[in-house]
Amino acid sequence: MSLSASEKLRRFYDHFSSNDQVLILINADPDAIASAMAVSRLLWHKVTNLTISNINVIRRPDNLAMIRLLGVKLVHVDEIEENQFNKIVIVDSQPEHNEAFLRFKPDIIIDHHPETGATAPIVDIRPKYGATATIMTEYLRAAKIKPSVKLATGLFHAIKTDTSNFERQTLMEDVRAFQFLFRHANIHLAGKIEQADLALDFLKYFKSALQNKRIRKGRVFVHLGAVVNPDVCVLIADFFMRVNSVMWSIISGICDQKLIIVLRNDGIRKNAGNVAKKSFGQIGSAGGHKSMARAEITLSDLKNSVDDYKDDKKLQRWIIRHIETRADKK
Repeated sequence: MSLSASEKLRRFYDHFSSNDQVLILINADPDAIASAMAVSRLLWHKVTNLTISNINVIRRPDNLAMIRLLGVKLVHVDEIEENQFNKIVIVDSQPEHNEAFLRFKPDIIIDHHPETGATAPIVDIRPKYGATATIMTEYLRAAKIKPSVKLATGLFHAIKTDTSNFERQTLMEDVRAFQFLFRHANIHLAGKIEQADLALDFLKYFKSALQNKRIRKGRVFVHLGAVVNPDVCVLIADFFMRVNSVMWSIISGICDQKLIIVLRNDGIRKNAGNVAKKSFGQIGSAGGHKSMARAEITLSDLKNSVDDYKDDKKLQRWIIRHIETRADKK
């Protein structure tokens, strides 16, 4: 028998005392940042000290904008003195998701990703939920806490992002949380965060993409060569899908000794996740959803499959051949 929201809240609060030094660990993205903000609000004036710590390096412009505009204070995990904390909370992740989490023994895990067998005194994992922010909104409502404008805006943005505007897996609980937050959020501020997805140094990649694109059978192919961040491939893939004659957008680049291939389609004709897996799953990690997918291949594995992977044109032809072979298959 599942616990009610008020019972889950009571169990959560019972685990803390006024002398606690609390560390909230996140792999920072909109859902994780907003969920950590919610935990911080729940524990406001209830513990001695609370620190939110990110295990990753934050590079995405929209995530940086979210942190700046909502006034979120983060300390990178390498800069903390872990011995000063006696309570550890992980939100929007589980220890098995990243080795950086394994340094810590969590007291509380709250997440919406598929269960990995994580253990802690309190584990609240709900894989059917679209966002951890939805779970945290339920905690806030059970505590009868009216979220501040910044907190509501963060949670609102997180649910929008993780459900892809309710196009991905979503429950009525996500919709109800979203409706509640809508009444308290600053929609203009949320829009500023959402639109801040471009850094100035990304613009050169758009120029390169427009100059070097190849269009075949309604598919746009671009290989960008070395990129400063894999998110560049995502931004350009989404950009080309706004062109009305484009049915597929396949954008690739090399970052951190990996070939990153991002696939987007209109979600009507084929399944992007299946095409990615069939095209590149034998030599790297690949998969995704019907309209969006991704493949990652280490350069050490790639050199066994491509004669001269350092030649951008040869590498692009190799990607096109693999995609077309699978995408055209009946």
